[in-house]
Amino acid sequence: MTTKRTRSRSKPAEPTALKAAKAPPRPLFPIVAMGASAGGLDPIVAFFSHVQPESGIAYVVIQHLDPSHKAMLPELLQRATSLPVAEVTHQMEVRPNRVYVIPPNADLSIADGRLLLAEPAEQRGHRLPINLFFASLAAERGELAVGVVFSGMGSDGTRGLQAIKERNGLTLAQFPDSARFENMPLSAISAEVVDLIEMPEKMPEKIVSYLFRSRFLNLPGEEPSSKNSLQEIVHLLNEHTGSSFTDYKINTVLRRIERRMSLYQITSMEHYVPYLRDNPAEIDLLFKELLIGVTSFFRDPKVWEYLKLVALPQLLAANPEGRAFKAWIPACSTGEEAYSLAMVFHEVVAQSKLPGKYTLQIFATDLSGDAIDLACQGRFSLNIGGDVSAERLQHFFVAEKNGYHVKKEIRNMIIFAQQNIISDPPFTKLDILCCRNLLIYLNAKLQQRLIPLFHYALNRDGILLLGSADTPGHFSDLFSPLTTSTRLYRRLDNLARQRLPTYFPTKLSATPPPVAHESREVSMPGKIQSHVEQLLLQKYSPAAALLNQDGDILYINGRTGAFLEPAAGKANWNIHAMAREGLRYELAGLIKQAVDTDGVVRLKGLVVKDNLGQAQGVDLSAEALTQPESLQGMVFLTFSSAPLLPETRRGRSPNPKVLELEQQLVQARNEIRAVRDEMQTSREELKSANEELQSTNEELQSTNEELTTSKEEMQSLNEELYTVNAELQSKVDDLSLVNSDMKNLLNSTDIATIFLDSGLRIRRFTAPATQIYKLIATDLRRPLSDIVNDLDYPDLEAEAQEVIRSLVFSERQVPTKNGRWYNVRIMPYRTIENVIDGVVVTFINITESKLLEAQLRLMQDLGAANAAERAA
Repeated sequence: MTTKRTRSRSKPAEPTALKAAKAPPRPLFPIVAMGASAGGLDPIVAFFSHVQPESGIAYVVIQHLDPSHKAMLPELLQRATSLPVAEVTHQMEVRPNRVYVIPPNADLSIADGRLLLAEPAEQRGHRLPINLFFASLAAERGELAVGVVFSGMGSDGTRGLQAIKERNGLTLAQFPDSARFENMPLSAISAEVVDLIEMPEKMPEKIVSYLFRSRFLNLPGEEPSSKNSLQEIVHLLNEHTGSSFTDYKINTVLRRIERRMSLYQITSMEHYVPYLRDNPAEIDLLFKELLIGVTSFFRDPKVWEYLKLVALPQLLAANPEGRAFKAWIPACSTGEEAYSLAMVFHEVVAQSKLPGKYTLQIFATDLSGDAIDLACQGRFSLNIGGDVSAERLQHFFVAEKNGYHVKKEIRNMIIFAQQNIISDPPFTKLDILCCRNLLIYLNAKLQQRLIPLFHYALNRDGILLLGSADTPGHFSDLFSPLTTSTRLYRRLDNLARQRLPTYFPTKLSATPPPVAHESREVSMPGKIQSHVEQLLLQKYSPAAALLNQDGDILYINGRTGAFLEPAAGKANWNIHAMAREGLRYELAGLIKQAVDTDGVVRLKGLVVKDNLGQAQGVDLSAEALTQPESLQGMVFLTFSSAPLLPETRRGRSPNPKVLELEQQLVQARNEIRAVRDEMQTSREELKSANEELQSTNEELQSTNEELTTSKEEMQSLNEELYTVNAELQSKVDDLSLVNSDMKNLLNSTDIATIFLDSGLRIRRFTAPATQIYKLIATDLRRPLSDIVNDLDYPDLEAEAQEVIRSLVFSERQVPTKNGRWYNVRIMPYRTIENVIDGVVVTFINITESKLLEAQLRLMQDLGAANAAERAA
């Protein structure tokens, strides 16, 4: 650190900005984040066993851990690598050539080069710590961020890799076949957010090769060969996909091309062009790379909050009688933005107290056909729980085994289509246009063309929603910002520019647009047109009813009171119950005939009587609808009044056969009426049973949701237990190895040793000890005093207790009953935690020393006796 010097009075102080400019910026280095869950220990160890010691990279390991169990992962990883391994502490500074491991029961993020710990907001089954750290790493390091997903259950890590890929970082996943649990890597691969799929031991080399590649691309114009190669690549993309990228920012295109080249270690664009020609699949991958299809639900929550609380309620309030709104979302990717808008509009309408009926038709388009296909399915992974609230998940989604499915009421609000905003005609007469994070990838020339086009496509006071980095630019007179903190704008009616835009994309005609000229519009005040249409429908359209094939009335047009009346009793909207006398029996055959045949079926000359008994002529017509698709399978029934035919006088038929047939007809009609009444009763009972079944189904669905939550928690607990089990298994293997080493060490010394606990019970003994004490394998945990021995040492137990009390070792030479001698040493037994937990008794055979000592003493005695004799 530099020391602070005292400022001289004669020398003016330097400005703070100048000091900051002179201060050298802190160098940034790559950070590799690894996410794993169950079965992740082995691939992580394999990864670090191939990491170079001085790679200049920092590594962060995020493992799903049991919050109540002490993690042993740092110790296990330290044996696999020479890099220093440490468990993360709060505010720990990240340094290169080091390994950092997340602690249990904590969420991890990074900011300003420091690792930040926080208490987890969710419990088991809902935590996604890998996504959380990957997202913060993407924002912190950008292109220097690397995300790796190893074995694990669930889908944690997928959204995090998506954030890293959005910031031009590198993303990797383990081969699913090599993972013990393939769910996590398979989820990331299925979401198309993985750049490389590789074996764990080969990943370090790939990462280093990508991060420290040479910058071979220069600005266009400096190298003609590179410029020609770039034009050739753009031509191949246009020829293969039908999409031109000439209007994209050149730096964006170069970065994406460079990224694809680096993955294959191709050092020049001249070599990449033939590679593209020989591999059409690489052109598709480069095309997807250039589209940058990254999106999420409710991105920038402040924008959606303002839409929900202010912008959309104002739009509804301006149309109190109701209206059908239209919205367009270009570059919608996989549809999250479109579904977000549909959900917010649905919530606003539900909270509105206005009497009108409001609908929203959303046109969501994108250049990528694969993205549109995914958007149409409306299926999303469990990861969206981080962006969508639990209330919205319950209200707008159906929970499935591996994710969520958008409900039909939201899906029907959106029409997805493949469209190129640069060359295809736009949607017009829009109320909302949402174009987020698209303009930043286009050059300034195309941006200046699209903003007036958006103005033309919007209705008066329409809403334009842009991305956080987008602005209207030089066209501020066309749009006014709604707030300063969000990119929401309202369309202005600028008379100076009230004309067709100079740029109007269309593939139908290559002719230039007509010269714009000022035109005077004659506007109709109020809603005269809609009132006139309603008046015409009331006066000139026939009475009609829209039915389903069972005869239930779905819609009524005009006055049908002369032909239909509500049936007595419980409300029943079936045409057969509401038809007046004279129409009831003929309607069943007419509807059946219309369903079975194409075209309009007519029935004329019917007579119907009203409540007063007055007769009226009626002509009926029925038609089974095939278009549009929403009305397919329904029957359109019309009623029209007709003059009564003059009655012909005739006497009573003398023919008895005719009388018999008339009686049979009346009887048959009565039987049909009885059968129809029974069918109607049965139908009502079935409807009631269906309602009960639906209620039961809702209860079962609620129970299923609770079981799904319990399953997620159990799955999370299972992952944590599996991780703990793997760590413990590794620890057991190490302990077994240490135990074997110790056993061989003790046996190789040929010293009799007995390990006693604090109660002087046998804990362990060596083989030579069986020559002193009559020990067998089953004597473990037995008191030493119970074992027969050959020692003449009755005070051994008492001295052992004294050693435990005083911690002073004891040593004594002790004979045996068969004439052997041992040097018995009693020492305290200390654990790793420096706790006294018994004694260690060693027996060193000194019999030979005693014999030599006795012989020496005997020789000394003989020598002394001989010397005395000689002296005498």
